[in-house]
Amino acid sequence: MRSSDGDAVISRAFRLLGAFRSGPSELTLDELATRSGLARSTAHRLAGQLAEQGALERSRRGWRLGVGLFELGQIVPRQQRLRDVALAYMEDLYEATRETVQLAVLEGGEVLYVEIISGHRKVPTPSRRGGRLPAHCTALGKALLAFSDDVGSAWLKDNAPLARRTSRTLIEPDRLQRELHDVRRIGLAYDREEASPGLTCVAAPVLTASGNARAALSVSMPAGGTLTPAQAAPAVHAAARALGRELNRG
Repeated sequence: MRSSDGDAVISRAFRLLGAFRSGPSELTLDELATRSGLARSTAHRLAGQLAEQGALERSRRGWRLGVGLFELGQIVPRQQRLRDVALAYMEDLYEATRETVQLAVLEGGEVLYVEIISGHRKVPTPSRRGGRLPAHCTALGKALLAFSDDVGSAWLKDNAPLARRTSRTLIEPDRLQRELHDVRRIGLAYDREEASPGLTCVAAPVLTASGNARAALSVSMPAGGTLTPAQAAPAVHAAARALGRELNRG
């Protein structure tokens, strides 16, 4: 097989796996073909080959991601130490708030969720471990954008108009830029039902020694619930600072 042919096969395989990014966890063959942009016969052939390698599994509905991908994902070095160190702080935050605690990093203009801790009465959120959301509509994303030198005014300008997820989402770059200045000043970011109706959130950046965000921690809660973002803010800020100090010592 020529190198270009091999590259094409790899590209198509990743397009097929990428079809699962937006959910649900199981897809029919037709859905795989449509989402990946591949011919149905090509999708069928590649799915079978990926299943042989443990990257996909057959399910009652069609196909789902395989345990082989899970095993590989657990040893991705870039986020493994972050998650391992952060878990203790996340557990403390959960015990203090009894609300959903999230850890995320910035990937381009999106928030990538590294870990989520929630209890039996968790509030429904649009996030999931390994999932992504646009950074501008989440508290985590605002905390990361405000403290990231490589993402700022240029990114906001290039992505205008920003996607609206709810009626409260900030989609004007100038308004969002002003809010990011406030986030940088106080070290806290808020989501006021901007990612999902009925959901509020407060987040704080986990900073490197140079003052840039390597990650962010947040607590999400129902709007109008017994715990408000302002009440949770001191605990979130303290946990993020402590996590940053421990990571910087390493």
